[in-house]
Amino acid sequence: MPELRQNYATKEWVIIATERAKRPEELATRRAPKNIASRVATCPFCPGNESKTPPEILRILAEGTDLWQVRVVPNKFAALSSTSEPVRTVHRTRRSIEGFGVHDVIVDTPDHSHTTALMTDAHLANVLRAYKSRYDALSRDPRIAHITIFKNHGVDAGTSLEHPHSQLIATPVSSFQVRQRVQEALRHYDDFGNCMFCQMIEEELQEKVRVVLKTEHFVVMELFAAPTPFGTHIYPLRHTASFGDISPAEIVDLARTLRTVMAKLYYGLGDPDFNYTIRSAPSESTGSKYFHWYLSVIPRLTRMAGFELGSGMFINTVLPEAAAEFLRNVQVQPAAGVGGVS
Repeated sequence: MPELRQNYATKEWVIIATERAKRPEELATRRAPKNIASRVATCPFCPGNESKTPPEILRILAEGTDLWQVRVVPNKFAALSSTSEPVRTVHRTRRSIEGFGVHDVIVDTPDHSHTTALMTDAHLANVLRAYKSRYDALSRDPRIAHITIFKNHGVDAGTSLEHPHSQLIATPVSSFQVRQRVQEALRHYDDFGNCMFCQMIEEELQEKVRVVLKTEHFVVMELFAAPTPFGTHIYPLRHTASFGDISPAEIVDLARTLRTVMAKLYYGLGDPDFNYTIRSAPSESTGSKYFHWYLSVIPRLTRMAGFELGSGMFINTVLPEAAAEFLRNVQVQPAAGVGGVS
């Protein structure tokens, strides 16, 4: 029988469509292999084309070399402007703010053909260090209310440039979705005196059926009410509200954990398009006892259609328990190659 499940953190309902449920392997991407060059002459993110991007904000060198491994640059086609000011205008029912904000591009690798699943753990740790460096710097700006770090991979995930890269957008307001999550977490803390995410993590670790893997500092799980197939969350075991509070040891472990998850998806589901995003507390909630940051991985295996648009409710055709079992059984090896410092 079909089942409706409620997301404990957001209170959103999801339909688990068991009547048309698919085996996880049926969602594997079926497409012809694509040969991608390691360098493309016209790509602004490839080595030798650094002049084609705005002036560099940050670079991290490959270990033992003077060659960059990760670069951070302003987005040439930024959604917001860092040169304006967040001036508010209120006129009757209309409210607006001048388009202030920061929009960075993190060039994950000099190799145009690279992908997260095939990076070394040490290389991915350098990508995460770049995220944290910019997160920390922008968090000190009193005009910034919220910072979103995300990666789009593949056309179905909304990527516009093939070269592997991530993005960061810092805004002067928090979105309704972010505020809703924070308010639900605060309501739970007021009612029960504990972090709802910590409680969920503890329960999932006891049941084990939706846990994909557990490391020293992180746990990877499929959500009980995952809105889409293989919607995977990576939670720090240590309670902390902000990604900015991640420790050096946790960065190393998160790199290993994230690379393993992405490799399981890459080999198990045929390199699907995906998004991942870091969901962290707004600046005003940093240090809170009620919110818990996490990294959300969303493989683009299905499409949003009329029902989702009309109701705001998703239909998931893969049981989260089956997805977790499938990923547990996908064997991956450490990535080969030379990484950065670990």
